[in-house]
Amino acid sequence: MNPSPAPASRSISLLTATCLVVANMVGTGVFTSLGFQVGGLPSGFAILWLWLVGGLCAFCGALAYGELAAAIPRSGGEYHYLSAIYHPAVGFLAGWISATVGFAAPVALASMAFGRYFSAVVPGAPPVLASLAIVGIVTAIHFRGGSLGSIFQNTATALKVGLILALIAAGLQFEPSQPVHFLPQPGDTRLLLSAPFAVSLVYVMYAYSGWNASTYIVGEVRDPARNVPRSVALGTALVIGLYLLLNGVFLRVAPMAELEGKIEVGHVVAAHLFGTLGGRMMAALICAGLISSISAMTWVGPRVTMAMGEDWRALRWLAAKSPSGIPTTALLVQSLIVGALILSSKFETVLTYTQFSLTICSFMAVLGVFVLRYRQPDLPRPYKMWGYPVTPLVFLGVSAWMLCHILKSNPVESIAGLGTLLLGLLVYFFSPTRPGAAPR
Repeated sequence: MNPSPAPASRSISLLTATCLVVANMVGTGVFTSLGFQVGGLPSGFAILWLWLVGGLCAFCGALAYGELAAAIPRSGGEYHYLSAIYHPAVGFLAGWISATVGFAAPVALASMAFGRYFSAVVPGAPPVLASLAIVGIVTAIHFRGGSLGSIFQNTATALKVGLILALIAAGLQFEPSQPVHFLPQPGDTRLLLSAPFAVSLVYVMYAYSGWNASTYIVGEVRDPARNVPRSVALGTALVIGLYLLLNGVFLRVAPMAELEGKIEVGHVVAAHLFGTLGGRMMAALICAGLISSISAMTWVGPRVTMAMGEDWRALRWLAAKSPSGIPTTALLVQSLIVGALILSSKFETVLTYTQFSLTICSFMAVLGVFVLRYRQPDLPRPYKMWGYPVTPLVFLGVSAWMLCHILKSNPVESIAGLGTLLLGLLVYFFSPTRPGAAPR
């Protein structure tokens, strides 16, 4: 196992770590997924329950990752946890997913959404070109160094949360455009057990993905045993509240018929609230908020790829760092993958493929809490997750249900995800590791 960085290298505060969690979660999903939900769930009550169920599942996962981060601290997220708990091969596959699509695909999705919203701000602007441009700009910022990245991340996250609060405040003052009920109505209970609810949960869980962001940079966080669990719990709890309020406002303001099938739902709602010009201005602010998400994942993802490069000779070229510790090669590789996804894939396809692959990794990590407690009961645990064993079982149950549903309803994307894992397994067996790397 690589030793933890010296205390002097720990420059990230609890505030920045929490901002990183919030920035990773709030972004593409909440500003795009409602349009894929209202068709099958024409009920305010069912949709809010959908976001609450997804939030509680994410919170349970965040608690589990907090325990793992405190018990076996090292940057790398699932790559490190699964290597230590199960076997280096399992950890390698998690790292492979993160290095290839786990962060690159969400960056691509956020960039695609940015392009759509930007074209609403500047009619006629090519969405693809705008998407590629923002990826290049954010990558250049993170090449400059951690201090600039922290300032940029905190500022962008504050702007995004402020934007959401402004939308919520304006929406609560708006006269409802349609009869929408947030208390149960006849037939609503059946919707909670319906296939559309299960389909929509895939999009919601994507919107909540990112709750484990600070566990990828444990080595850079001050007092990680204390601050990493706090950051994932605080960040997730904050986002649950924001999502419930924001989606309630969306449903009050814009008719469901106008939202259905739309990616840029934030622009539709803003146009109702503020008129055409105000809608464009709000779309511009949403673009700024999406930059925060792009930045957060651009910051975190290369750290996982760099950790793999440190442990595997065949991937050592990915471990290259600048004098200030920036994983320059990994950052460049991730950006190239992002560009390829933007140019070659549709939004819905990338989202489903990404969610399937990432859910497998997070499922194994949360299951690892049980495995680690059984195998190493005396391992020092500065933080123990609340509600054990119920809370991790909730996460595992919802995740297993999602995986089965995605496999059934989207076999092509699911097979592509499994194919990515198989390719990673081949790379593992043909990649010699340096002695002592990726401990079991």
